[in-house]
Amino acid sequence: MPPVSDQLDRYPTRLSEPAPHIERTDPTTWGRMPGQSTDSPVSGPVTSPELAGFGANGFATIPDLLSPDEVAAFGAEVGHLAADPVLYGDDRVIVEPVAGQVRSVFQVHQLSKPIADLVAESRIAGLAEQILGSPVYLHQTRVNYMPGFGGSGFGWHSDFETWHAEDGMPTPRAVSLSIALTDNYPFNGSLMLMPGSHRTFVPCLGETPSSHYRESLREQRIGIPTADDITFLAARYGITQFTGRAGSALLFDSNMMHGSSNNITPFPRSNIFLVFNSVENTLTEPFAAPHRRPQHIAARDFTPLRDVASETAAVLADQVP
Repeated sequence: MPPVSDQLDRYPTRLSEPAPHIERTDPTTWGRMPGQSTDSPVSGPVTSPELAGFGANGFATIPDLLSPDEVAAFGAEVGHLAADPVLYGDDRVIVEPVAGQVRSVFQVHQLSKPIADLVAESRIAGLAEQILGSPVYLHQTRVNYMPGFGGSGFGWHSDFETWHAEDGMPTPRAVSLSIALTDNYPFNGSLMLMPGSHRTFVPCLGETPSSHYRESLREQRIGIPTADDITFLAARYGITQFTGRAGSALLFDSNMMHGSSNNITPFPRSNIFLVFNSVENTLTEPFAAPHRRPQHIAARDFTPLRDVASETAAVLADQVP
């Protein structure tokens, strides 16, 4: 028998028959929001005014998280990664199903020192720590590219559904941070979200095939809601879009229903995508898949990010003559 998590599965999915939606009982914000009573039984302060609507909406936008100079530097960095011939054929690189161009580069914090330094900064990791109310580790990192005239979108989905089913993430105590390195217009495939949909878990149909993960990263076919599910959620929650200039960022809950359309414009889109999971929500065995996904997609080093940064700094300090 393949490994299967022995934890209680409160979010069953990949089913043979349709099942009702599950209203979430887990908190969205595990830290304390501005103005919330200090008697509230939650841990950690949420001090950023920009995060004040996160609990209700399931996401928050942070304008100008990166400066123009940083945008230019990181834009050049991810451009080098996409063009690096050494990485072609690497499992961490996913190419567009039609255009053949690079779609994503995973485990990017281990391929780029500037990105590794960035993710540990308080203005980055601190956002996740405030929402999740605990130290965090990196569940996944990647750079996403959506070229002009050929960038394919992502169908509607909840990341947590996949991370729960295929990676063994017990609860949706994780957040994603998408940092825009190019301008996000309403017309170049920018991310669409359903505000408030993070409160509803949608069980999906279909058994998880063995070792299908690379195909799903090009075009997801398993773990997606039905058209009826999306119609219901859109009527209940509505749809909004993340737009803004390069350097802005979007922080969103792991169970947020989101997707994007194809980019048929001349304006490419790229972003640094970071997934932070609470150290109190570490992975078990998959809940609905025969095998674990690879480490570059679902990390199983649960060392808190701040500890990793401190250890790295100590090593570098010892190397100074």
